[in-house]
Amino acid sequence: MSRLMKRFLVFFLCLMVFTPYVLSLEVSAGKLKPPGETFTPGEWFLGDRPPNYTSSKPPIVFVQGKNGSSTSWYGETTYHGVNDIYTKAYEAGYQTVFVQLYDAAGNGSENQYTNGRLLASMLGEISRHFNGQKVNIIAHSKGGPDTQAALIHYGAHSYVGRVITLGSPHYGSELADLSYSWYAGWLGELLGQNDAGTYSLQVGEMAKFRSVTDSNSNRSKNKYYTVAGTNKGPALSALSLGGAYLSIYGANDGLVTETSAKLPYGTHLFTDSTIDHDNIRQGSKVFSRIEPYLRSATVSQLSTNNETSSQTDAAIHSESSNYITGGKLSDNQITKKEIYVPAKTNGTISVYTASNDTTVELVAPDGTIMKATGPVKDEMILSGANVYTFQPDELVEGSWTVQMKATNDKDAYLLVSSFDEPGKLELDMAGKGKADQTSFTLKTPKQAGTTKLSFKFKDPNGKELKQTINPKSTNGTKFTSKLPKVSKPGVYNMTVDMKTKHPNGKESIWTLVRSVYIE
Repeated sequence: MSRLMKRFLVFFLCLMVFTPYVLSLEVSAGKLKPPGETFTPGEWFLGDRPPNYTSSKPPIVFVQGKNGSSTSWYGETTYHGVNDIYTKAYEAGYQTVFVQLYDAAGNGSENQYTNGRLLASMLGEISRHFNGQKVNIIAHSKGGPDTQAALIHYGAHSYVGRVITLGSPHYGSELADLSYSWYAGWLGELLGQNDAGTYSLQVGEMAKFRSVTDSNSNRSKNKYYTVAGTNKGPALSALSLGGAYLSIYGANDGLVTETSAKLPYGTHLFTDSTIDHDNIRQGSKVFSRIEPYLRSATVSQLSTNNETSSQTDAAIHSESSNYITGGKLSDNQITKKEIYVPAKTNGTISVYTASNDTTVELVAPDGTIMKATGPVKDEMILSGANVYTFQPDELVEGSWTVQMKATNDKDAYLLVSSFDEPGKLELDMAGKGKADQTSFTLKTPKQAGTTKLSFKFKDPNGKELKQTINPKSTNGTKFTSKLPKVSKPGVYNMTVDMKTKHPNGKESIWTLVRSVYIE
């Protein structure tokens, strides 16, 4: 045998011996990428078959969230590096499957019914590929409602055993309400992000979805598990700012409250204070804790009653010590918004704009001008918005002024300020109710001065309904009224402004936003 041939054989043997080791390094580093990747909505593809694969383990189908694609499971996360959950599943011996919903086309997001119908057709094809073997689903964020629509409303329950939802807004997100609020219209229109997917995540729209989903007999055909996080993400990120706003509704992961992430007929596996809405889908964070529930696709010990959450039919309690406003910005003109702080406090002031070169400044009561932190991109609800943030050590008593200057006429803003206040504006209103029959209750904190409430509604088409409830002066009392008469059923977005005129003549404003489905 020639020396050259001997060297070749030695090289070949080394390659055979060390190739598995090299592959394992790739896998453990979180770099594994599935073959046959496609981004056409309605198409699906398999991950690599692991060397330790056994057919006794059900395949895992990954369903991504709003505006996501299959790369949500093996590509870069927004804040936490590469998602290694595909790698973890591969190492554990699972055959994985990736689906592309309509959002994967990059043209915005679709509602759960449209995505659910598409997902149902793919699940049928996937089931046939595995000769009728049931699969389990891991769904992130809006992928949870999309999955439930497919299983419950489009009959795909027979292809699936278990569903694990990670930070899914089963009862909507108040941030979606905010994006459809009275003051966010200009910004949403310019960004083109008030799409079907965002619309479907409003609390009122999800209350309607829950009412027809949780009472459906197909609900009991699958086993549901839920996971929630209560970390608001990196400081001054879009997640942390969303989390600050959502704090008035309870513990949250920056986009979804812990309450919304649970299903009353599901098994809640855990809530983790180190997990935010971005890394809740990351393998190193959750896979070892959810994997025991993926080993089987059997469905047993299910509740067969029609238990639903009180969020659907009973009053949902909301609180606010926020000031919210917004509108159009004109080219090279300075727009000023005054925020009167009646007593020293802490808080965050955020300004969302359509352009990333808008000048945004905060002028303190003593005339000091502060530059904003940012902008950072909002990749969640108001996708594409640029977020500027002020978080002073403290907000002293007096008038603080936000001043904004745009560089073009295609710009708009949404100003959201959150304050630490002992008293809050409180609202008790169901997610769904009947026009002129369902009551809601507002409770105002006792203030030094005269307080006045005003109400604004936007109908399902975005048309603004001028103060359909007469303003009422109140101070430290409860105010009860009925939902207004409407021309057609749908989601109505209510914005409540509480204006307090203080003894010194200054006026402070608190704003509360909530959607409701009116039958």
